[in-house]
Amino acid sequence: MTTKSMRVIRPSFQSGYLFVFLLLMLLVGTSKANELTLAVNLGLTAEQAAEKYKPLVRYLGQVTGQRIKLQTSANMLAHWEMMRREGYDLVLDNPAFTAYRAAKMDYTVIGKLPDVLSFTLVTHVDEMMFEPDEMIGRGVATQASPAMTALRLVEIYSNPMRQPSLIRVNTHTEALELVMKGKATGAMVPTGMIAGYQELNPVYTTEQTPAPGISVSARVGPELRDKIHQGLLDAHKSPSGRAMLNALNVPNIENANNAIYAGMEHMLEGLHGY
Repeated sequence: MTTKSMRVIRPSFQSGYLFVFLLLMLLVGTSKANELTLAVNLGLTAEQAAEKYKPLVRYLGQVTGQRIKLQTSANMLAHWEMMRREGYDLVLDNPAFTAYRAAKMDYTVIGKLPDVLSFTLVTHVDEMMFEPDEMIGRGVATQASPAMTALRLVEIYSNPMRQPSLIRVNTHTEALELVMKGKATGAMVPTGMIAGYQELNPVYTTEQTPAPGISVSARVGPELRDKIHQGLLDAHKSPSGRAMLNALNVPNIENANNAIYAGMEHMLEGLHGY
């Protein structure tokens, strides 16, 4: 084969590689276009979240006609870092993070879990403690900052020289288990969790805030955003929607907007990247 013929053949190989590359990029782009990421981080392990939110993923897939990819994080700090860098299409999150997205990341709040949210500092009844100051220097189990439980503890113990010794846990259930086993003096958990524990003594309950909110990124077009919004409000009207609500342990999804959470992002001030 002559040098001249080689020069003729080489561009054809390059064209073939280019065609394959462009085809792959087209397929990837199409896949991404038909996929929405849903991030949830409300005090569960990744395995627990995958199971609990499976009906939500299924229902949102039916509403949107797209694949829903659930995103979870190992802990709240990892969730914070990933949230700032990646940005998710849909998020079910605590009030402070929901407010942060609405105020600083151009997210639109479209719904919320019903009722309100508060947190309670508890001990075992055998401890005979009734005031937060009695726990200064004692072990209190909580998720690490910027979890809402940790943020609320900072409000209670604003003096850095008079604070409990924080025991970091990954889930609220783990925090309560440490108290029940005598491995922690107290725990900070959502108030709704303590109803089934007769051995717990509530010491302090925080002020109420809106329950966790559902927000949508600006990357999601207004037509699709409205479809998701209406689908969530109408969830109780279909079997798959009711299955989703049962998994979340709520009767319905309430209508909500950015104004409901306005100002709560300031709870996150001081965090890296705020």
